[in-house]
Amino acid sequence: MMINLISDTVTKPCENMLKAMINAKVGDDVFKEDPTVNKLEEMIAQMFGMESALFFPSGTMANQTAIKIHTNPGDQLICDKYAHVYNYEGGGVSFNSGVSCKLIDGERGMFTNKQVLESINPPDFYHSPKTSLVCVENTTNKGGGACWDLEELKKIKKTCNDNNLSFHLDGARIWNALVRTNKKPKDFGSIFNSISVCLSKGLGCPSGSMLIGSKEFINKAIRIRKILGGGMRQVGYLAACGIYALENNIKRLNTDHLKAKEIEYVLSCISIVKKVEKVETNIVIFETEANVSSELFLNMLNKNGVKLISMGDNKLRLVTHLDYSDEMHKSFLKILNDLKF
Repeated sequence: MMINLISDTVTKPCENMLKAMINAKVGDDVFKEDPTVNKLEEMIAQMFGMESALFFPSGTMANQTAIKIHTNPGDQLICDKYAHVYNYEGGGVSFNSGVSCKLIDGERGMFTNKQVLESINPPDFYHSPKTSLVCVENTTNKGGGACWDLEELKKIKKTCNDNNLSFHLDGARIWNALVRTNKKPKDFGSIFNSISVCLSKGLGCPSGSMLIGSKEFINKAIRIRKILGGGMRQVGYLAACGIYALENNIKRLNTDHLKAKEIEYVLSCISIVKKVEKVETNIVIFETEANVSSELFLNMLNKNGVKLISMGDNKLRLVTHLDYSDEMHKSFLKILNDLKF
């Protein structure tokens, strides 16, 4: 039995999701004639209380499209040093938009309104880049699945309004944050100018992300998506998976969170584990002692049929997910308890 905890992107569609895919009514989405895509876009927009939404093949493309719309070449966006848009999108911020990043040294991928205020370049000082956008990630990937405080986000929103800045949410794992904090999608839709949400992580879809915003914003996004090569045809087969996931796979995320907490406890009891980041949702990040390399730890787990991922500096990451069964969980906890170094 292989236990794959590399990411929550490794899941495969369940039988009912496959049935929804097979039975989907489709059309040419480039001409906006795919009824299932249209239904999903309307569904997502209504959930977040925003005007419009657009289907994308990936969260990276959705984020990059938002950044392109909110900025001009030579501008600067503010984000945390752990942000996905900075670390894991192939330098797309500079390649696609000609924009630089001002990195905030936050806490577990999150920063404060005070730090945002300190990071805004004076608009009349032409020697420095013009600050035009603030990006946050919820939950934070490199921060170990941490959830932002809604009140702090509201403070940052006011700062953005006061300084004529746009505010974008990389909500790749927003579903986990919603379940963990017992908040509603509209709580976030009322704060941000644009939001990207992923369907292929915790919700178990094979592919797909959504970008949400005003009608004017999404009309611009359609053009940028085309430029980036993201226009697809009978994509209703994937959209059907998204509809099924939204209707069936959100509440169950709490199961993933509980399993991650149990793993956190077991790891904290292992002598060669130096530190385990606080677990809030489905991501567990831990660090091994200096005398035990992360490569050695990974190899030992691989021999026991468990796959994790290294983050460098003796840090490792695992992510619980839809396909990580109770049987796998029980087996993995035993493997951890029985490790000998």
